[in-house]
Amino acid sequence: MSRQSPERGDYTSIRKAPFDAMILDEQRTLHEEIERLEQAIAERVIEEPEHIRYRLNRDHEIANFLQRIQDQSTALVNIYKDVDGARLKEIQSMGNGEASTRAFYEQLNEIKAFHRRYPNEPTENLERAYKRRAPGDDEPKTLMVDTMFSGEEGWGRFMDLTTLHDTYINLPGVKDGRRSTYIQYLDMFDKFAGIKKADKMSNDYFKYLGDLAAYLESFMRRTRPLENVDKILAEFYQEFEKAWEEDKVEGWGSLAVKSTAQSKAPSTQGTGVGVWCSFCEKEFTNQNLYKHHAESKKHKKAVAAKEAQDKPEDEEMTEGNGVSSRSLKDRAIAEREFRIRKLAAAMSSNRSDTRVNVERKQGMTERERQQELEALMMDTVAGASGPKDDDDDEEDKIYNPLKLPLAWDGKPIPFWLYKLHGLGVEFPCEICGNFVYMGRRAFDKHFNESRHVYGLKCLGITSMGLFREITQIEEALRLWEKIQKDKKKEKAQTENVVQMEDSEGNVMPEKIYYDLLKQGLL
Repeated sequence: MSRQSPERGDYTSIRKAPFDAMILDEQRTLHEEIERLEQAIAERVIEEPEHIRYRLNRDHEIANFLQRIQDQSTALVNIYKDVDGARLKEIQSMGNGEASTRAFYEQLNEIKAFHRRYPNEPTENLERAYKRRAPGDDEPKTLMVDTMFSGEEGWGRFMDLTTLHDTYINLPGVKDGRRSTYIQYLDMFDKFAGIKKADKMSNDYFKYLGDLAAYLESFMRRTRPLENVDKILAEFYQEFEKAWEEDKVEGWGSLAVKSTAQSKAPSTQGTGVGVWCSFCEKEFTNQNLYKHHAESKKHKKAVAAKEAQDKPEDEEMTEGNGVSSRSLKDRAIAEREFRIRKLAAAMSSNRSDTRVNVERKQGMTERERQQELEALMMDTVAGASGPKDDDDDEEDKIYNPLKLPLAWDGKPIPFWLYKLHGLGVEFPCEICGNFVYMGRRAFDKHFNESRHVYGLKCLGITSMGLFREITQIEEALRLWEKIQKDKKKEKAQTENVVQMEDSEGNVMPEKIYYDLLKQGLL
């Protein structure tokens, strides 16, 4: 029996010959191919390529082999089931003497006739088709992963959300969308709380969510070929179904009403000292006055007017089963937002690496970017040449007499970058146990880290915002003592002030209230 040999890198092109093959021979070939595939997977699992390009290409090859095993196993199971009884007839015909001999020669004549018609037809070589090719042994220069990723994605290490960022900043109703940079977008692309529901119902926003979810799914499939992405997405959908039924989807249902109420609840606006009512646009000195004001008729009228203004004018269209079309669209939008949040959480490492890479590239010149790209291509070529000898490793030792920090590629960073970030300047912090931070950037960042926060808590300090740039224990304790005294003094002054409210909800001091009352103005 003859088959067409698969092309290089294509492990799904094996097909049957045009003549009728013996079922038992077909069965034997399927068993052999499955064993060859298992051996090919074992050969690729043993090795661990250094470069991510070859490592990812190996994973995709293994995924294709596994899919091929499933397909061939399905075909093999169908042969063993023998629904039409052809396999049983073939086995029985082998013991009929002359009949089996006659069938054998008929099969032989068909094979000879086929090869006379197609003399140059290559035969299948399963061992060569699935065997691991050694570096330089007629290996294709372009791997299957080379066409899967853009240059910005770096063979699956980073995300490329530049197009989606452009779409996001042009969405209607996005607060501060046009002023958000690409780095800010990387931190907030899975946060949808700042967008109003009316803006979420637009077709542009719905399409944006679809494109973002599709990209994240595609990125996960390309970077994790050995994982069952369909199963992961099915689990995400089941979680969404459960959360939707229990009304616990973030930003929708009762949680949306709660978040809206919190956003419309007291906030420090106006002078920035008291409690601000966004409905009546008034400021109150303390929380108790605001609660009393919230029960007044004037406040309730303002709330009703605001809700009537926000309510859409068009009536919701209902379908035959009583479910409104708007609720169906709400569900679709909520499902996409939920899926995006889950996918972003599952690929948090790629997300953080992308942010670091973008920040690093922003501090580089065009010449340095070209040099980095050339070095990356050289590393790719070097990775294909196989393992290095010990002598080569000794020759390739990095010369770093200044003890500069190493970059992502394992090489020392440029000296000008070392001086630019001030990595040679020491910043000690007594609160952190006299720990020394190298560089201003690391020093500024450590105020929000657990080491510094724990040191402040050990001193009895709970408010962290006012203690930035303070590293001495004595200075921190003095500031904390002063803050406590000011709070007590302010509280005493607030409690001694008596304020009155008229029938319309206007708040004023007690003296002014009685003066206006005596004059008959109230």
